[in-house]
Amino acid sequence: MPIIIERLDGDYHFVARNDTGNEIQMDGSPAIGGHNLAARPMQVLLMALGGCSGIDVVSILRKGRQEIAEFSMEVDGQREPGVEPSLYRAIHVHYSLRGELDPERVRRAIQLSMEKYCSVAKTLEATATITWSFELNGERYE
Repeated sequence: MPIIIERLDGDYHFVARNDTGNEIQMDGSPAIGGHNLAARPMQVLLMALGGCSGIDVVSILRKGRQEIAEFSMEVDGQREPGVEPSLYRAIHVHYSLRGELDPERVRRAIQLSMEKYCSVAKTLEATATITWSFELNGERYE
């Protein structure tokens, strides 16, 4: 699974490409000389967690014949301040779903993703406590 990363400017703007040509860009903050032209690498890590778990949850619910009308997620990470490297120590993922869905099936799909299937979550759990909650048709579940 080779990933090629190329520098796009004289500072910290990069593009990463996978073996099929898909791309994401990354940049640094102005505080270090970046230009905010793209997500920072640690933000991309949270995006990867959301994407990984989102794919799991949708797949599990589809297999259970659950009808998802809308699906979104918010991923928030807290890093250890004042140290290098500044690792994520706490991450919370909030799932928002709408549709004809059984709340217990949603809960189980998220639990399976976070505890068994999502490789990004399993990687991050070595340094971070990952918690999650969900909202189904406007009703919040912890």
